Amino acid sequence: MPSSSNQIAKPAGAVAIRRALISVSDKTDLVPFARGLMDFGVEIISTGGTAAALTKAGVKVTSVDQVTGFPEMMDGRVKTLHPAIHGALLGRRDLAGHVQAMKSHDIQPIDLVCVNLYPFERTILQPDISFEQAIEQIDIGGPSMLRSAAKNFDFVTVVTAVDHYDRVINELRANEGATTYELRRELAAIAFTRTAEYDTAISAWMGVRRAEDFPAMLRLSYAHQSDLRYGENPHQKAAVYKNPASAEPSVVSSHFLHGKDLSYNNLHDGAAALELVQELSEVFPDRAAAVIVKHTNPCGAAIASTLAEAFDRAYASDPLAAYGGILAVNQPITDSVAARICEGQKFLEVIVAPAIDGALAFQPKALNMLGERWPNVRLLAVNGLRHTGHRKINYKSIPGGMLVQERDMKLANVREWIHAAGPRPSDQVLDDAAFAWTLAKHLKSNAIAIARDGQLLGAGMGQVDRVTACRLAIERAGSRLREAEKGSRSLVPVAASDAFFPFPDGPKLLIDAGIKCIVHPGGSKRDDETIDLCQQRGVTCLITGVRHFRH
Repeated sequence: MPSSSNQIAKPAGAVAIRRALISVSDKTDLVPFARGLMDFGVEIISTGGTAAALTKAGVKVTSVDQVTGFPEMMDGRVKTLHPAIHGALLGRRDLAGHVQAMKSHDIQPIDLVCVNLYPFERTILQPDISFEQAIEQIDIGGPSMLRSAAKNFDFVTVVTAVDHYDRVINELRANEGATTYELRRELAAIAFTRTAEYDTAISAWMGVRRAEDFPAMLRLSYAHQSDLRYGENPHQKAAVYKNPASAEPSVVSSHFLHGKDLSYNNLHDGAAALELVQELSEVFPDRAAAVIVKHTNPCGAAIASTLAEAFDRAYASDPLAAYGGILAVNQPITDSVAARICEGQKFLEVIVAPAIDGALAFQPKALNMLGERWPNVRLLAVNGLRHTGHRKINYKSIPGGMLVQERDMKLANVREWIHAAGPRPSDQVLDDAAFAWTLAKHLKSNAIAIARDGQLLGAGMGQVDRVTACRLAIERAGSRLREAEKGSRSLVPVAASDAFFPFPDGPKLLIDAGIKCIVHPGGSKRDDETIDLCQQRGVTCLITGVRHFRH
C-alpha cells in the first residue's frame, strides 16, 4: 500500500497483481487461468459457483463474504455490491485521500477483476424462456465490477472474456507479475464495450415487450457487429449493427462460412431474399422455394417439389438479371443441389441457406463445391426459417428524423379474396395467384409480377406509373406468355399488382399480352371498369382488399 503523503507518485506503468477477484458464468479455462495467477502469488477472491469450481480443482480461494463481512443474499442478487469490493476497485493509489480512506475502512486493493456476465443474450434466444427466467439472467454485480475496474484502469486490470486469459498470463510472465498501462487501457475499453452491448441487449429485449405501439421517446438499442467493406458505393463507409433481442433468422446473425467480406449491399439484398423465401415457405409450406434478388427486388423465384428444380426455374426466370444476384433457398443445400447451382455460366454473389431439423445449411461436399466454383461467393447459414412471435417493426432514417412502422407480415390468403369477374379459378390458378401476389409484395412499388406454374416470368418494379410497370413485366416475360399450356388448361399466366389499377389501361396491356388472371387489391374509383374489362375478355379478376406498397 502506498504511503499517505500529499503527493503520492503515480506508477510508471507496470502494476503488480497481488489480489484478483474472479466471478464467471462461462467457466471455460477457468482453472488454468486461476492457477496461472497463483504462480505469481496472487490471492484469489471468488463468488458462488466460481469459488466452488476453483475449490474443487484445488485452487485456494478467499470467498467474497470473507472480504465484505456479509453473506450472499436474495438468491445471489446481492454479493459483490459492497464498499469492500468497489472501494478496492475504484480507490486511486496516487491520491492521499483515497489511500487514507482505504486504510481507515480496512479496504485492501484489488488489482485484477475477471468477470464474464450472466448469459442474458443466450437466454432470451431460447424459444420457451419465460419473462421471469430472463429477468433473473440480468447481471447487476458483474457489470458494476467491470465498470469500476475499467474506470480505474490506471491501477486495475479488467478481464471480460476467456480469449484474454493467455494474454494476461503472458503479460505477467514478461513483467514479473505486473501488467502494463497499455494492456490495462485496452482491456478497459473492451470492458466498457461489453457492458454497453449487455445493456443494449436488455434494453432491446425490454423494449419489444412494451405494450405501447409508438412511445413518446424512441430509443433504439443495437450493438455494433462489424465494419463492412463499404456502403452502397465504395466511397461510403458502412457497418452492421445487431439487434441483441432478435431471435429470428437473419443475415445479420447468420454464420459466415465462406467468401469475401460482406458489403452493405450484400446484406441488404440478402435480407430481402431471405424475407421473401421465408414468406413463400409460409404460404406454400410443402414446397421447395428459391429466390434470386438484385437491388432488393426478386428477379427470379420459383416453388417446386424439389429444391434443385426450384433453383433451376428461379434462375431461368431472368438469367440476365440473375447473373451476380443473391440466392436464398428454404431448404439445406445438398451435394446434388450444389452441383445444379454450379452448372453453366452462372455467377452468384451470396447464397443464403437454412439449417433445419439438425441438417447443416450446406452439406460439406456442397460447401466445398460452391467455394471452389466461386472463391469469393459469400455462403451464409441461417438458423432455420421460423419467424418469432414478437411484434416486428421497421425503422427508416430520413434527414432530421426516423419513420417507424409495423412490418408488412400479411400473407396471401386466397380464401379471403373476392372473385370479381371471369371464370372461376382452378386450384392451380389460385396457387399461382398467391405466388404472384407474394412476389408483387416484395417488389418496389409500383409493381407488377407475372407468374405461371410456380415460376416468376417477369416483373416490373419501381415505376412512377403502373402502366409502365405492366409494360416492363410483359417485356421481361417475353415469349413465355404465349407458350403452349403444357397439356393442362389450368396452367395460365397470372399477373399481380401491389396496388389498385387507377384505370383499365394497365389491365388491358396485360390481357392483350396473354394474361388470364389478374390479382389486385381493389379500391379504385374505377374498379368497375377493370372488372368489366376482365368479364368481357374472359379473364379471372381476384380482389384481395390488401395493398402492399414497398418503398
